[in-house]
Amino acid sequence: MRPLTAQDPESVGGYRLLARIGAGGMGVVYLARSDGGALAALKVIRAEHAADPAFRARFRREAQAAARVDGRWTAPVTAADPEAAEPWIATAFVPGPSLAETVAEHGPLPADTVRALGARLAEALAAVHAAGLVHRDIKPGNVLLALDGPRLIDFGIARAGGATALTATDVVIGTPGYLSPEQARARDEEVGPPSDVFSLGCVLAYAASGRPPFGGGTAPAVIFRTVHEDPRLDGITEDGLRFLVARCLAKDPAARPALAELRTGLGDFGTDDWLPPGLPAVIAERSAQVLHLPEPERPTVPGTLVDEPPAPSRRRLLVTGGAAALVLAAGGSTTAWLTGRGNGPSTGASRPRRTVAVQADLSGPGKALGTSVERGVRLAVEEHNARADRRFDLVLTVLDDAGDAGRAEEVARRVVADRRVCAVIGPTSDATALAAEDRYKKALLPMVTAWAGSDTLYAAVDTENPTSSVFQLRPSDTAIGAPLVRYLTSLRPARRIFLVEDQAARDYSWLIAHTLVANPPAHGRVTRYQVTAGTGDFGPAVAAALAARAQAVVYCGDSSRRAASCARALRAAGFTGTPAATQAVLTPEFLRAAGAAAEGWVFSATFVDPARLPPAAGFVRSFKKRYGVPNVGRGAVEAYDALGLVAHALATVGSAPGDRSGLTHLLRAVSYRGITRTIAFRPRTGEVKEEPGLFLWRVEHGTPLFLGQYQEVRV
Repeated sequence: MRPLTAQDPESVGGYRLLARIGAGGMGVVYLARSDGGALAALKVIRAEHAADPAFRARFRREAQAAARVDGRWTAPVTAADPEAAEPWIATAFVPGPSLAETVAEHGPLPADTVRALGARLAEALAAVHAAGLVHRDIKPGNVLLALDGPRLIDFGIARAGGATALTATDVVIGTPGYLSPEQARARDEEVGPPSDVFSLGCVLAYAASGRPPFGGGTAPAVIFRTVHEDPRLDGITEDGLRFLVARCLAKDPAARPALAELRTGLGDFGTDDWLPPGLPAVIAERSAQVLHLPEPERPTVPGTLVDEPPAPSRRRLLVTGGAAALVLAAGGSTTAWLTGRGNGPSTGASRPRRTVAVQADLSGPGKALGTSVERGVRLAVEEHNARADRRFDLVLTVLDDAGDAGRAEEVARRVVADRRVCAVIGPTSDATALAAEDRYKKALLPMVTAWAGSDTLYAAVDTENPTSSVFQLRPSDTAIGAPLVRYLTSLRPARRIFLVEDQAARDYSWLIAHTLVANPPAHGRVTRYQVTAGTGDFGPAVAAALAARAQAVVYCGDSSRRAASCARALRAAGFTGTPAATQAVLTPEFLRAAGAAAEGWVFSATFVDPARLPPAAGFVRSFKKRYGVPNVGRGAVEAYDALGLVAHALATVGSAPGDRSGLTHLLRAVSYRGITRTIAFRPRTGEVKEEPGLFLWRVEHGTPLFLGQYQEVRV
């Protein structure tokens, strides 16, 4: 919860407002107290939505229907005013934590607890459906845990986070990962009670395994898996429960069990001791804290005079003291030395220290990339500590995870335990980043990576309460097709584009193809062709491209070897148009395997060649001199910028050592002008702004040539 702001009213409809629970595009949710002393969750809809007569009519209709919901395991509507200038609705407040919070902090629930949870939620849904409503947004965050059982909230009413039943039609309503296939297809006329059964199955799978059954990542990727792929239920250890959940997750709504059948299958449970040991005490403590919440002190409106002068700010008090040291701990060993670089030795009391860690593969299969990342960060730290106007010195700790997931988790544990570390640069691969992210997220320790590309690292963020300390600087694969669209529209126009979808990388191919189909080059026509995973022969695909008179062929997979086979087939067939792919293919292996057939291939990518980037000229000179190398390794300049982003945020927040939460919040809000691009994050989703970080490359004379930021490249 958050304190009220100066703009919040003191009361609404006779309810005294105590705190903010959340806020979003639809409105604000408050914790409120009635005249009789009862607590309520009170939702106030923003005036701009209320000005729409159709919106107000739907709100009135659904508020009346929600008031008819009569179920023990729901949070009942206690009052509403659909006619107010800003319509509002109040429901009974449940002080317990959400299922999402509980699983994130304490891990998956035992099978018996999940059965009890499912049985009560099935009863709650039966009450919702009996009132003529379909919930449409069943998810762990909408299930609250009380000592006597769960409570289902937000049934059919505008939730603060965004799209619900009160938004426009013909849009996807619900939360990716928990919505049904019919919701994912935006077929509102097909969304009925079976849709809620599917979502309940997703929630039970999450409760039992600790992860949603269709994975995480960006919305398009999750929606694709929901519609086209089987759920992942291997984390549910009890066979009977796994079978029930699998039935709920049937793609065909008619194949899902009715709520009565599901309720019977889950078994009979009382309300005593339904939670595993330890959780009742956590819930009781949370309830006690909320129930004894004092009346709020109204915040001072900016500009109001006060009798006492303000105390020195925390920021002003934290910018003195400390010394400069650079610590390198690779492979478990530690070496320390003082840095001055023109400023003379540190006095030991002139500046505070801020410790940043690097986690990278320095001895495994990704050693080349990991070494470049470590060198880029180290150079940035040394240059920061050489500045006479610096407000603090940076201390660097480097740890080698060898590209191993198990070792990466152990490295993350060690980093989190060191309270001096305020941020982490890395890890440098998908496997190690995914293994480490949970520890960093639970500790609210910022993890800044520009090299791992898994969609799972793009966590949704509530602007009022950022929940993820993972900062993925690499744009999502959902955006990586944009440079190819521009190239085929403006740089080498093509009206007939042929997509080779490689089923050896089904999800990735679908994402790339989806981008080009949804946003084709101007006046372009797109043809799709699938190559099965079991064949390496791209001849039939190339023949189909020539038959379609294709002017551009885009390989949509992620295999350098298979892309090289496609390139050789195109060259053998005499194709003279533009061949293209994404950065997953742009590797030395592709160049070797394709040979002369690689010539002219165009790639979209999220990394740069600093030698061809004017703002990076000074960095290139310093890097070559510092390390005695002829070229800057891939990943080094992105690491340099990642450290710059963290240092910029530290200078802005004035964060004390160990104040990880403050730095996490600020990193979401700052904009940093690096030498590769400007780095900033979208406030509603927490994802990095993609456009500045997307680039074009082309193979010329057998060598990849960096063309530049895709919107700035000219013919």
